[in-house]
Amino acid sequence: MRLRGRKGILESIEAQPELVVLDAAPHKGRWREFFGNDNPIYIELGMGKGKFISDMSVRNPHINFIGVDMYDELIRRASEKARQAWETAHGTSQPPNLALLRANIEGIENMFAPNEVQRIHLNFSDPWPKAKHARRRLTHSRFVEKYIEILNDLGEIHFKTDSQSLFEFSLNSFADMELMMRNISLHLHKDELRDDLVLTEYESKFVERGNNIHRVEVVIGERAVAAHRAAKMAAQKKDQAEETSTEVSEPSAAPTMTSEG
Repeated sequence: MRLRGRKGILESIEAQPELVVLDAAPHKGRWREFFGNDNPIYIELGMGKGKFISDMSVRNPHINFIGVDMYDELIRRASEKARQAWETAHGTSQPPNLALLRANIEGIENMFAPNEVQRIHLNFSDPWPKAKHARRRLTHSRFVEKYIEILNDLGEIHFKTDSQSLFEFSLNSFADMELMMRNISLHLHKDELRDDLVLTEYESKFVERGNNIHRVEVVIGERAVAAHRAAKMAAQKKDQAEETSTEVSEPSAAPTMTSEG
């Protein structure tokens, strides 16, 4: 991927140490010190121009967000978008719960310590359609194993794509690793636009074109798995109770009387 941008891109992002992180190593295991609090950490791998991660940080000030990408120009654009979003929503150009990290996802285990992250967002990742490039897909088991290492006991992976082949590959990858999945959608915005979810720039364009958006949540952490199972059991009991209530409330048919003679 080649990007053309303005001159002075590197200088621009270097001048924003409160928002832009150019070297993750010193922060590994210490990201809460960067943010100055113990709030959960959500990361987006491959944030692009930063619309999703910026909007997420605005909507959820009680959560710390880290957008990761490897290109200086995308980091610069994301910094502008984040500042604009916060200025519009909260009257400040300094997002207090957002970091933009310039890094290659290949080395994610060097960016975050075990159990440091609570959620990973993968949005419209490169599908790498050729079979020989399967290992480059961000839902390949070699990446997922790294995600599992850095996720905490409430850890989850939220994955969205417009690529049916990548989605099928990803579901199989998660299933082969015996990971629990929920909220699997083959057409996320089929009935109406899911405005309860933050859309990416790509997603908005795809929805306008009528493209299918596929989505799944992968439950990783022990507490997250336990909570999911408890929620499923509660839902099943509720359904059973409603079915029983319906059966009891239905009047029984009166017997038919016949006369003889």
